Amino acid sequence: MADSTTHPVGDNPFMKRAYALSSAAEARDLYDTWAMEYDKDLEAEEYAAPKLAAQALVDALDGEEGHGDLGHAHGPGVGRNERDQQLAGLQILDAGCGTGLVGLQLARFGARDVTGLDISPGMLSVARHTNVYGALEQADLSKPITKPDESFDAVVCVGTLTRGHVGPQVVREFVRLVRRHRGLVVATVLDDIFESAGFGAEVERLRIADADDNAKIEVLRSDVVGLRSSTNVGGRLLVLRRL
Repeated sequence: MADSTTHPVGDNPFMKRAYALSSAAEARDLYDTWAMEYDKDLEAEEYAAPKLAAQALVDALDGEEGHGDLGHAHGPGVGRNERDQQLAGLQILDAGCGTGLVGLQLARFGARDVTGLDISPGMLSVARHTNVYGALEQADLSKPITKPDESFDAVVCVGTLTRGHVGPQVVREFVRLVRRHRGLVVATVLDDIFESAGFGAEVERLRIADADDNAKIEVLRSDVVGLRSSTNVGGRLLVLRRL
């Protein structure tokens, strides 16, 4: 889902419906209907969040030298070809994958083992044609994700933590799914609901949790970014490392 920013949603009927959602069934029906037009509509909005998130994951890996397997092939001395393969070999979950815009950006950095989850079968059908996902599954992210603990090296979630969608409890779920001591969570949150909807409080709870808490994190980034290429405001980019 494309996050709203300081710009109005204009006359796009799909975007208007998206910010008025009140149930998972409504979300599924909307995105099924929107699926074939979604990429075109987001291109018109200059939507930059998928690219920002993929780059943020790569940047976090660059800073992970000495923190375990995720940092073993990265660093300022690597050549361009190596940098293009920085996500190769990592198991990544694209949570709320939609039509696959994030998957395509991850593939630019060599990602080949990406699992996509989305509530909409129509969106998943479009994502399947990108040929960048190892698996695509229907899932409601407002409920527990039926994957074992520590299943992934990274979870990426773009455009789903916005109005009328998934609440802050999913942050802890994302942390549960990544490897201890090195797994990364990269997510965009609509900035004007970051505090009011409880995302900021949830991140802080996980940051100050006891050392034996299974979801304790280090916050690598929590800064305001432009979700459209024409602005530098509107979104909050989170990069979390599980401890």
